[in-house]
Amino acid sequence: MIKEGQVVRIGIGDLGIVHSPDVIRTSGLGSCVGIVLYDDLKRLAGMAHVMLPEASLARNQGMKRAKYADTAIEDLIAALISAGASRYRLKAKLAGGAQMFQFTSSSDTMRIGPRNVDAVKENLQTLNIPILAEDVGGRSGRTIEFNPETMDLHIRKVNQGESVI
Repeated sequence: MIKEGQVVRIGIGDLGIVHSPDVIRTSGLGSCVGIVLYDDLKRLAGMAHVMLPEASLARNQGMKRAKYADTAIEDLIAALISAGASRYRLKAKLAGGAQMFQFTSSSDTMRIGPRNVDAVKENLQTLNIPILAEDVGGRSGRTIEFNPETMDLHIRKVNQGESVI
């Protein structure tokens, strides 16, 4: 008998973790980046829906840490370790970071998607967490779902179909 799991939904600027057979999903990834960290031995995964590159962009002290690449990754690692994951077995998969709108200005400020992707990659590299697969950039929004049993990240792109990484 195969046990069917639940789908845990992660909102914008939020994070969460699941054990197999549950899966974890987020939608609305435009310029945002969906970060999946997982421990394949423990069949444990976490996901963050990151909106901005770094917490220094926060306007107030009561900020939501999961909105920012740097603090979301820290908190996601802490949650996974607390649930039994090994810090040294963590691997990553990424999706999102689209440039949703065309701007006439070459200002880096308006390149939110690419800046989010760069920030996530830099943070993971600093923490020595390998990125095993990614589907980033472009101009299409995405919905992603990760299954910690198979380690598959299912990606559905607006008007472009589905893929698995």
